[in-house]
Amino acid sequence: MAAGDGEPVLQSKSVCVVGGGMAGLAAARELRREGHAVTVMEQSSDVGGQWLYDPRTDVEDPLGAVAPVRVPSSIYSCLRLISPREAIGFSDFQFLPSQGAGRDPRRFPGHREMHCYLQDFCDAFGLMDAVRLNTRVLRVALAAMSTSKAKATHRWAVRSVRRLHGTDEYDDDAEEDEELFDAVVVATGHYAQPMLPSGIQGMGEWRRRQLHSHSYRTPEPFRGEAMVVVGGGDSGKDIALDLCHVAREVHLAASSEVATPAMLRMLANHGDVLRLHPRIRQLHADGRVEFADGSSVVADTVIYCTGYAYSFPFLDTGGAVTVGDNGYVVGPLFEHVFPPSLAPTLSFVGVPRKIPIPWFLEVQARWVAQVLSGRRELPPEEEMLRCVEENLCAREAAGVPRKLTHNIGGIEPHAIFEFGEKYCDIAPLEEWKKELMVSSVVSMMDDVETFRDLANDSENVHKGLQEWRLGAAALLKVKQNRPITTPVDTEGDGL
Repeated sequence: MAAGDGEPVLQSKSVCVVGGGMAGLAAARELRREGHAVTVMEQSSDVGGQWLYDPRTDVEDPLGAVAPVRVPSSIYSCLRLISPREAIGFSDFQFLPSQGAGRDPRRFPGHREMHCYLQDFCDAFGLMDAVRLNTRVLRVALAAMSTSKAKATHRWAVRSVRRLHGTDEYDDDAEEDEELFDAVVVATGHYAQPMLPSGIQGMGEWRRRQLHSHSYRTPEPFRGEAMVVVGGGDSGKDIALDLCHVAREVHLAASSEVATPAMLRMLANHGDVLRLHPRIRQLHADGRVEFADGSSVVADTVIYCTGYAYSFPFLDTGGAVTVGDNGYVVGPLFEHVFPPSLAPTLSFVGVPRKIPIPWFLEVQARWVAQVLSGRRELPPEEEMLRCVEENLCAREAAGVPRKLTHNIGGIEPHAIFEFGEKYCDIAPLEEWKKELMVSSVVSMMDDVETFRDLANDSENVHKGLQEWRLGAAALLKVKQNRPITTPVDTEGDGL
């Protein structure tokens, strides 16, 4: 591609994106915009990643102890978003309410609505022709070096296998396909490989039912049972509340930090079924679950809502990129994206936690696309490594546990938006959207059961919402060739 005076000559690369979820679709769109040839490999039967609900679970491995898991999805049926739709759309493709059949126009819709939105995004930008569904990536490894006048660069061999049409299995006799790419973007997310607690005695000997929340879908299989739910995070509270409708007893085992106003309201509302306990010390052969304070209950089932580990079983970098600290840390990664010794031909989109999605994924993806084309440059390898070490040391000095290495929003919220300004030309997130997200978190901490259906917006947020709705009406006019009319204010309905 020709460039003007002082401008770089942009390059087009062949790029494999591993994963067709939100991060993978964001990467595919940005890479295409920058002129790259993109192939997205997705192991499921549709795009959407974790937002593609799968009612199946792996009955042979309900704890998800074997990597990779056989059923990728971790979505449970009752899941609703905890962030408002007005604040979490792509920068140029807003998450607009839809009144179509099967759609959910609420401000905090259910998981199916997010999947529909990602399908709409994929269709709007013509991405499906770049996506290979039912394709599992088996191995990504360095191949021969590609030499140009400027420098030698890495190339990548990607080995994959297609799933048999109409089945849930991959044909053991199917011929594996291996292709060469100039670059690989890993966009597989971090909500697939279950993380199990290490400090509970007797887990291996307990003969009653145990499963990770990855294998939970609906409460019906646990009707009439005494349940123990381990973990007081979002999924732990969701599942405990879901079980309260059918279980005989629900015992929530969590750290003392979860005794928030929201938790106290949960206990007050469901005190006939729900009990709060400290962490589990031991599971006994007779069915007793012993807690750290010495108390115990007899349980039928234990569900571990204990989060997910980073896992890239297909990735062979010869030790250049590793997953350490019991699955909490991927590294070394410059700005959570580029491994210094393999940059820019290997990158990761979607590693950080506690970030505004999909906006932050867009920022990462555009940075990757522009670095690969030559529009932007990375620092030298030594400087990137030094930055990684300095960041880790600074966090350690501040008392931040290593397991929170990739937690940006919860530790350094300002860094989210500084990242966008530093590495990307995507418009910053509007202030009213930031305020709306913060107010939603505050409301959730007060009452996890009702916050999604409340609309206590400030004047600033209200004004931003009005402009947002006008923009939605303008978009509908373009799509449907209809005149613009002022949208109805549906704020009272939580939209």
